[in-house]
Amino acid sequence: MPSDSSQSPPSPDRRWLIAFAWVWVGVPLAYGLYELVRKATQLFTG
Repeated sequence: MPSDSSQSPPSPDRRWLIAFAWVWVGVPLAYGLYELVRKATQLFTG
């Protein structure tokens, strides 16, 4: 069976799309985690 390691890296015009997708998901995720920690701290510390 051929291995998948022979795949070429994404072309430069698709790299921005991949980066944008990570930002699109990562920013709201990071904000949600920040809010979770902030509210959990309030919950447990009064």
